[in-house]
Amino acid sequence: MSASRNLVSLHRRLGIGAAIFWLIQAITGTLIVFHWEIADAQIAGNHRPLDLVAIERRVDAVIDEYPGHTISSIWSSAGAADRFDVYVDSDVPGESRIVRIDGEGSVLNIRSENDGLSNGGWVDTLVGIHHDLLGGSFGGWIVGISGLLLVSNLLMGLWLARPRMSRWRRSLWPSNKGPVAAQRYSRHRAIGLWAVIPALCVVSAGTMLVFENGIETLIVSPEPESEVAFPDGPNTIGMATAANTALATYPGAALTAINFPTADIPAYDIRLRQAGEWRRAYGKTSLLISAADGRILSGFDALHDPAGRNFVDGLFPFHTGEMGGTIGRIAVMAVGLWLIVMVILGLLLWKARGRVARNVQ
Repeated sequence: MSASRNLVSLHRRLGIGAAIFWLIQAITGTLIVFHWEIADAQIAGNHRPLDLVAIERRVDAVIDEYPGHTISSIWSSAGAADRFDVYVDSDVPGESRIVRIDGEGSVLNIRSENDGLSNGGWVDTLVGIHHDLLGGSFGGWIVGISGLLLVSNLLMGLWLARPRMSRWRRSLWPSNKGPVAAQRYSRHRAIGLWAVIPALCVVSAGTMLVFENGIETLIVSPEPESEVAFPDGPNTIGMATAANTALATYPGAALTAINFPTADIPAYDIRLRQAGEWRRAYGKTSLLISAADGRILSGFDALHDPAGRNFVDGLFPFHTGEMGGTIGRIAVMAVGLWLIVMVILGLLLWKARGRVARNVQ
């Protein structure tokens, strides 16, 4: 009995102490499940089929329009078919741009670093808060630690709320009898039992994402290092040619990202999503294509991951629900709403217990 009371006290103290962080994570996580679609819905424009040559011309025009800037990459917007974000980078703070174009290269929107919450920037802000509280690596550690606390608290809650086998059905329905504190405890327990297992899975995956590099080191067998030999000569291969080479290598795959050549890496790093990959937006299949002669220098086929690599790559689509399609994403949103309700009920229960204790005194 003493151990049980200590566990209840620890469960309550952890919940109260970390409630604000859990609420932030649950609220932002729920809101961003469909953040790609929300971001694209704010920008007018019709669907245009993919025309890589037209997009290459637009990239050249953007370089001319922003002298002194560089194009670092192009990423699929992931919310609407054949829309892309062109990342225009500058060494001057606040001068970088994100140019959203359609499949034919027409400009749909231009956003700068200084837009903040305006011009659709609030969506990225929510994503940043959920990932690292807008605090970089330090904020990421806070999110990771709060995630570990949440996992431990969910496990303690499950242990404390577990009913005897003969009382499971009764325990899943809250009681409206007795004092207010008893009613709130009944609701907290019943609603908690409804979804604690899926919540544990989703939260655990999200927490592991924070420590992804460490987990990868532990379970992914290191591949033998092979130095890529870049052909000599000027960069004569255009973006469209390189992207078409990648798409021809994996027929039916979708183009999700193009990283442009640099002085250190004179090659296009092209990312594709094959049918069968768990990620809905950004696949993990990639090819490194020489900007000098168009040869494929290296590649990675995400459909043939080794087991450890497959587990690590599956953390993100599991945590976001992408692995289960639209139904999976709705399920993750439901888990987020469940967690919000649980935190609020827990705070109300704590408040009611405090009121009873004061009345007794």
